[in-house]
Amino acid sequence: MKLLLLLLAFCCISLSRCEEKYVPYDYSATIDCQGNPNKPQYNGGIIVNPDLQNGSQGWSQMGNAKVDFTEMGGNKFVIARGRNQSNDSVSQKVYLEKGLLYTFSAWLQVSQGNSPVKAVFKKSGENKLAGSVIAESKCWSMLKGGLTVDESGPADLYFESEDTTAEIWVDSVSLQPFTQEEWNSHQEQIINMTRKGAVRIRAVNSAGGPVPNATISIVQNRLGFPFGCAVESNILGNQAYQDWFNKRFTVTAFGNEMKWYSTEVVRGKEDYSTADAMVKLFKQHGIAIRGHNIIWDNPIYQPSWVKTLNGPDLYNAVKRRVYSVVTRYKGQLDGWDVVNENLHFSFLEDKLGPKASYNVFAQAHALDPRTTMFMNEYNTLEQPGDSASTPARYLQKLRELKSIHVAGNIPLGIGLQSHFSTPNIPYMRSALDIFAATGLPIWLTEVDVSAPPNVQASYFEQVLREGHAHPQVKGMVTWSGYNPKGCYRMCLTDGNFRNLPTGDVVDKLLREWGGLRGQTTGLTDADGFFEASLFHGDYNLDISNPLTNSTASYSFNFTSGYSNPSPLIVLRV
Repeated sequence: MKLLLLLLAFCCISLSRCEEKYVPYDYSATIDCQGNPNKPQYNGGIIVNPDLQNGSQGWSQMGNAKVDFTEMGGNKFVIARGRNQSNDSVSQKVYLEKGLLYTFSAWLQVSQGNSPVKAVFKKSGENKLAGSVIAESKCWSMLKGGLTVDESGPADLYFESEDTTAEIWVDSVSLQPFTQEEWNSHQEQIINMTRKGAVRIRAVNSAGGPVPNATISIVQNRLGFPFGCAVESNILGNQAYQDWFNKRFTVTAFGNEMKWYSTEVVRGKEDYSTADAMVKLFKQHGIAIRGHNIIWDNPIYQPSWVKTLNGPDLYNAVKRRVYSVVTRYKGQLDGWDVVNENLHFSFLEDKLGPKASYNVFAQAHALDPRTTMFMNEYNTLEQPGDSASTPARYLQKLRELKSIHVAGNIPLGIGLQSHFSTPNIPYMRSALDIFAATGLPIWLTEVDVSAPPNVQASYFEQVLREGHAHPQVKGMVTWSGYNPKGCYRMCLTDGNFRNLPTGDVVDKLLREWGGLRGQTTGLTDADGFFEASLFHGDYNLDISNPLTNSTASYSFNFTSGYSNPSPLIVLRV
């Protein structure tokens, strides 16, 4: 009896801990500079005195900064002044646990102008960057980020800015840990809310009465969520490759065939024959195509003849290129990558001035006003330490492009290449949260992983799951399927079109998401009803009456546009 009581007590303690630890994820983010900071997310999580209401409690000086705890307009916060080094700041010691996923946020301001400010966790001599924001003077900006650690132990949180002339103001700091189980549950909840829904079916006889025990079979013909794979010209004439591709994917992008260096090797001699053949092939199979790309801002990847041009000659060549490719495929594509990798490179800007990429976007939009125009960039999700392409830098460029009003407001899209090594999944989610605040469609456009073979497939799965589960991500394209000369960082299948481990990940997820002709079966109840939870997509439904052996079939498209209550399909059988 005593042992039973101890076991019951242990179970109660365990359950209470689970209940206490289970915290819903806060997907919100603020991208506008505000007069006052919001309250700290999760009430600060494990941060002591997160809103500075208790003065210096929990906080200390980092480096040689002078730290002042102050109040303005009823809001209490801390200021790091007299900074001589980038890491002279305010700090708090926290304990980080291996295996937990941490989401971080803080509200920051600088005393003059605007400066990038980073949130850093110093642990065992190593600095882990959690995120950054371009902080402004006279208003508060939200930094949102995240991190994991390889070993448990104490760490010092501090804020860093290369601009040592600026004071750093800090308020509403939050660090919330989640277990992997909790993290997975967030994904499942969002998937159930945004990617799935319930469908009710009722079987009736010729008199309109219910048909109980009717056999229902529902087969998904096409996944509703756009999920695809980049290809190159080697898919042309390769039926085995085409069959492998068409079985799985609903969208593609061409690795090279639409790019300027492929279509105009010699000035004035355009050749779109390969790209045209690929467009025709995929249109025949109902596969959507992302236009990749109009211009690539990397100087290395210009046609050789373009590299020698300057001034009006270059301007006219660029204008002709934009007109040529956009008008050729106008209305046939799901989106354009307009000036590829525009945050990392500046070939056009260096030669034509700071408005060069703006002008390309404006021209492309004027020529093809209904097609979404994407920025397409790398290391925005993958590497928090790449200062060129942080979410804050990306948003700066987006704001510039939003001012384009040619043929109406420009329909912009957020293209995130997603070339990962070791994924920082909490940072990835927080970055997606930031972009979601724009209300613009987000696509992961070139998903792959460069990692040792023993972890590559696992990391790939983590990234795809996180992308699919974020409510504002509208599609994903992997990079790429198969190339006999070798894929950029990973292939999904070999030359005999047998899946590699990364291809097995794709099939595993497609089966979860209802793809690969996933089937749902069951029997109607006593009142003739059957209800199923289905991923959005195109379906065939077969039903058979056990009393009369009669059958009926029905095709339907189930989308996120359905509202409660669940749609009801009535079939006479």
